[in-house]
Amino acid sequence: MSRNAPISWPITRLIFTLLLLVAMTGCGAIGQSSVKAVRLAIQGAPDVQATADEVAANRFPQIKVTGPSGGAILVLGNLDGGRQAWYSSERSIVFLRDGVVVATHGGSPELRQMSIIGTHPFHDLRQLKPGTRVVRRYDVMPGHRYGMHVTGTLQKQGNERVQILGRTRELLHVREQLSGSGWKRDNHYWVDPGNGFIWKSVQAIAPDTSLEIVQLKPYAPDLKPR
Repeated sequence: MSRNAPISWPITRLIFTLLLLVAMTGCGAIGQSSVKAVRLAIQGAPDVQATADEVAANRFPQIKVTGPSGGAILVLGNLDGGRQAWYSSERSIVFLRDGVVVATHGGSPELRQMSIIGTHPFHDLRQLKPGTRVVRRYDVMPGHRYGMHVTGTLQKQGNERVQILGRTRELLHVREQLSGSGWKRDNHYWVDPGNGFIWKSVQAIAPDTSLEIVQLKPYAPDLKPR
């Protein structure tokens, strides 16, 4: 299937996905996390740990999203023109495109929209040139903080070992320093050197809030052939 082929799952399919996630994992880590929302991860829920067996027991793509005080497991609920919508059972959503957070829904703060103006290197960070700059536009609530222009400066940091579900991966670490409109945070991306896939990232969704995103069971078309 083409990476950009649009997929639209009806709401009944989404509900079935979330119910199946709970049913198959019972009271395990994923079963517990499926009733948590991203807003709880941001606002103070305890962290959730998943094992490789628990993730493998469910056939749906899964990511782990962690905020300052906790985490939750989300499942892929929709794919529209390359934009992925990852859902919790309470309908909190993290939207990703090329591994980059472009919006969130159901939490506070809430990233209404993030758009990149001009250069867009996230299709393949392996090809990154030193000092590449990315201009972003953020719309954040509460506070009606619309139209914040933020510049990110990207730099490769070298390869690092990252553990995901007990497996150690040798990944390229890319740091993005954000500045402008009151933003003084860093984004981080850990990229597969063989295919450019972003397995792990830490990304700001507001001037004072970041999310860590780990791909537990990626949506397969996003994995480019080695």
